[in-house]
Amino acid sequence: MSLNKKLKLCGLNRKFPSSLKLNKAREHVDGSSSKCKWKRMSVILFVWAVVAGFALFVIYGLSDGVTEKSPLMRERKYHFLCDRFNISQDDATLDQSSAYRSHTEKSCGCYNLCKEITWWWVLAVMMMMILGLRISGLHLKVCRNAWKQLSRQQNSTKVELHEELNMQHMQQQFARGPSKGAGNWRKKLLLLFVVGGGLFCAWLFHYMSEDITFRSKRTLANMCDERARMLQDQFNVSLNHVHALAILVSTFHHGKHPSAMDQKTFGQYTERTAFERPLTSGVAYALKVLHSQREQFEMQHGTIKKMATGDQTLVQQYDLKTMDAAPVQDEYAPVIFSQRTVSHIDSVDMMSGKEDRENILRARATGKGVLTSPFKLLKSNHLGVVLTFAVYDTEIPSDATVEQRIEATVGYLGASYDVPSLVDKLLQQLASKQTIVVNVYDTTNASAPIIMYGSNAVDTGFLHVSKVDFGDPLRKHEMHCRFKQKRPPPWSAIMTSGGILVIIMLVGHILHAAINRIAKVEEDYNKMMELKALAEAADVAKSQFLATVSHEIRTPMNGVLGMLQMLMDTGLDANQLDFAETALASGKDLISLINEVLDQAKIESGRLDLEAVAFDLRAILDNVLSLFSGKSKEKGIELAVYVSSQVPDIVIGDPGRFRQIITNLVGNSIKFTKDKGHIFVSVHLADEVKYPAETMDEVLRQSLVMSKDGGSQRCLNTLSGSATVDRWKSWADFKQLGIGSSGSRDPMEETQAIKLLVTVEDTGVGIPRDAQKRIFTPFMQADSSTSRTYGGTGIGLSICKRLVGLMEGEIGFTSEPGTGSTFSFTAVLKRGELLSHLDVKGQNCEATVSEFRGFRALVIDRRSIRGEVTRYHLRRLGIFADALPGLEPAGPYFSSAQNMSGLALAMVLIDEDVWEKDSIIAIRRWLTDGRSTGSTRCQVPKIFLLASALNSSAEHGVVKGAGLADHILTKPLRLSVLVASFQEAFSNGRKRPLSRKKQPAIRGNILNGKRVLVVDDNVVNRRVAEGALKKYGAIVSCVDSGKVALERLKPPHNFDACFMDLQMPEMDGFEATRRIRDMEREYNNEKEAETTREEAASSGGGLAADSADWHTPILAMTADVIQATNEECAKCGMDGYVAKPFEESQLYSAVARFLESG
Repeated sequence: MSLNKKLKLCGLNRKFPSSLKLNKAREHVDGSSSKCKWKRMSVILFVWAVVAGFALFVIYGLSDGVTEKSPLMRERKYHFLCDRFNISQDDATLDQSSAYRSHTEKSCGCYNLCKEITWWWVLAVMMMMILGLRISGLHLKVCRNAWKQLSRQQNSTKVELHEELNMQHMQQQFARGPSKGAGNWRKKLLLLFVVGGGLFCAWLFHYMSEDITFRSKRTLANMCDERARMLQDQFNVSLNHVHALAILVSTFHHGKHPSAMDQKTFGQYTERTAFERPLTSGVAYALKVLHSQREQFEMQHGTIKKMATGDQTLVQQYDLKTMDAAPVQDEYAPVIFSQRTVSHIDSVDMMSGKEDRENILRARATGKGVLTSPFKLLKSNHLGVVLTFAVYDTEIPSDATVEQRIEATVGYLGASYDVPSLVDKLLQQLASKQTIVVNVYDTTNASAPIIMYGSNAVDTGFLHVSKVDFGDPLRKHEMHCRFKQKRPPPWSAIMTSGGILVIIMLVGHILHAAINRIAKVEEDYNKMMELKALAEAADVAKSQFLATVSHEIRTPMNGVLGMLQMLMDTGLDANQLDFAETALASGKDLISLINEVLDQAKIESGRLDLEAVAFDLRAILDNVLSLFSGKSKEKGIELAVYVSSQVPDIVIGDPGRFRQIITNLVGNSIKFTKDKGHIFVSVHLADEVKYPAETMDEVLRQSLVMSKDGGSQRCLNTLSGSATVDRWKSWADFKQLGIGSSGSRDPMEETQAIKLLVTVEDTGVGIPRDAQKRIFTPFMQADSSTSRTYGGTGIGLSICKRLVGLMEGEIGFTSEPGTGSTFSFTAVLKRGELLSHLDVKGQNCEATVSEFRGFRALVIDRRSIRGEVTRYHLRRLGIFADALPGLEPAGPYFSSAQNMSGLALAMVLIDEDVWEKDSIIAIRRWLTDGRSTGSTRCQVPKIFLLASALNSSAEHGVVKGAGLADHILTKPLRLSVLVASFQEAFSNGRKRPLSRKKQPAIRGNILNGKRVLVVDDNVVNRRVAEGALKKYGAIVSCVDSGKVALERLKPPHNFDACFMDLQMPEMDGFEATRRIRDMEREYNNEKEAETTREEAASSGGGLAADSADWHTPILAMTADVIQATNEECAKCGMDGYVAKPFEESQLYSAVARFLESG
């Protein structure tokens, strides 16, 4: 499928959306889930604690109320029974225990119910919280599974585009299928939960309402029974006292002759003993008088009166004077003794009243106390009853007949009871009088009950009837009790069930929202999967596009650059060589631009990995100086590098990317710095900026002094004397300068890690303030004219920022328009071993460095920072150097140096800013005279002039020819320049430079005579590789396909190595390599089996010859720098790779490491 079709299939129209950053999205989601989880758990624990505390408070509060209130109520009732009703302590204790048990049952019932409801409440809330947690956990699980699947699929190996789209489509269909079913199932479950919760609330309301009704009825019954029992008990007590009074009258009035009782005695006695009959309104004694005895009785006591009417239920108009005499009848019952309260009935015939007559007749016939039906009492007209006992003159046996009782009757003792006053007096003693309404009825006639107390109360909902026994078996009485107020609504049931219903509805709403959220997440997940498929398709298309562009551009560029290199090795004249070099430089610039674009693409796709190899940091900086020395000389810019002595000689990291960062920063400084000025690169440990000023590195200390002083000091102590910005501001915004703890590093590696602070200072045009915020944005420059004035693509700083981030560092800058800019960045590296194997070009002159170790030098420079830079380069050669700010102090220094017993002065390096002909002649004379007076073996110190490239070579020749200087050192100073110059100066002018054209011959000793197979379908690439390898003496064979390579590399063969192109028709390099490795494996297995058979067949016990495994080094040659990585090449069995366009040294270095042992 073509690239255009793939892009159309993705719907992207060759535009790749930058918003599809799956890595960032995944990191964002993963970072917030743990926080949300702990917050959710904290809230749930807090709510559970509140609910449990509330439940315990209610339960223990009720329990305390039961235990605290019961003794108080028992004590009150005990005193009430003992003081008011004169009952015994045992009876009071028994009644107290009964009342306590009743109250305890009532309180415990309420307590148990509230406890049960409270625990149900707690259980319901806990279940709802657990259900909510499960729903929330399900939501997070869906999100987590989604992102895990994204991560798993993103990290998996990419397949072809149409297979990827088909797989994503199947996953989406599978995800959508059960999603709707799961959503419906969850909604049905939610509906069932809400309906079940509503039914539960209805049942709870019914249960609690019925319980409240039951408790109300039980409370009313207890209160009514208590009142009825107290009324009955007090009436029985009063009845016993009346009976005792009847016996007293029989004894002292009828049993004594003459009578020992009269009205006065009876009145006083009944008045004094009234407290024993608290419920009676009065007592009286009526004598049984026959008609034959009436006259005699009236003579002694007066006329017998009759009641106004015989119907005592009617209101009696009482007036003793207007009462008529009793009519003639067989028997009379006039009152002869009465209590003062009822003295108004004296001489009244009780037989004249219907109720009293019936009562008297029943009393003497039964021998017991009898009650009348309720009637209106005389004088008070209150509704009451009369209790009557018959008084006998002799002792009556228990089995006496009615006639015997009537015959023995001599009188009647009656006690009147004012029922309303009686009941009111009783209810006054109870605290709950106002709670209920009490009615007392005489229900002897069930069809027409007579109300004795109370009024016709309004029906308030509950009615309780308690039986009252007043001791008369023929009379029936009942007490009816109602609550005074209508029963209020069951608020506790309403609030509890309503609260739970509200909670259920809220939980239902939360669950509904959670279900909708889950559905939304699933929908978003499906959309995300679609977008992921499109993003991965776009990523694949983008990768293939970049690979195609890279391959299509690098392949011809490999031919162009390779042929130009080969052309330069032929005999060309000066103009032709200049043309070829210009074309070669332009081609390399084009490759550099392509590399920047591809680096940006790698960084955006997250495929850029850093190496971890040992390298010499100072050699890297020398290479950068070499790269830009020509441009700096052309523009008259002083370029210098300084590395602190605290920085290790060998570090471990990615040298290529480190060089790329410094190259971009120095290149920008070269580009934006006009004529004159300087560019100063310094490297320190990040911790050095925290040192005290006394122990700080000299360059850092002087920059700190300039930062504090400013003004003229800043101009004097810079590299070129030009004003610069404050470099300390460039790292002021760094979050951390020192080494911080990192979860990605091992603790052992933490101790080996160092953080470098690299600063690039220039005196260029500066960055406009409005453009400083977007300086690190890709393809954005300071202004629209920058690309036309200075050139460039605007992605260099963006790449630098990304690379610094990969090195766990930070980058910043400070800039002032018209003054210059200073860029600083930090990078975390590791300390390396001094004996580490380094493949660095600067190692070629390592052997010549030792011959200068131990020399002593003097540096004379007006600017101390520049003098420190010179001393830094001398220290790299092991030369001890002093520094002076001018020529005037040189004389005293030379005089003191001659007398020093230390190292002899070997050289004097004088900067061109302090160079004066007369002073130099004087210095030369001092040096010559000093050596002539000393040992003859001491050589005169060499004088070196430190000059920039602006001075013409003619001036340099004049200075050197006049004998003023032994050699001229051209800036920028580098290790190779110093070595070459010192070798020439100290070898009496004999040059010993390394010849570049002889270098391949020296290196070729390894490849000399080695047979190398080159496999590439492009004839130009084959010719370039063949020509490069033949320079090193290799015997090169070329083939154009992978199938032919299989035949040539079938073991056994005579090739020592193979360069394999990856993209070839019919069979690519990966497939060809896999098949070659399979053939080698089969061959090795056969050889191993053969060797085993030979050892088994050997009888002499000798050892068979060892047979090494057959393995031909295969190195990939590819222009696809994105997909051709070490992992991909190693996966199919390759030993390494070389990226196109390649140079001769790259081919040699790649293959030489496999052939060194041979």
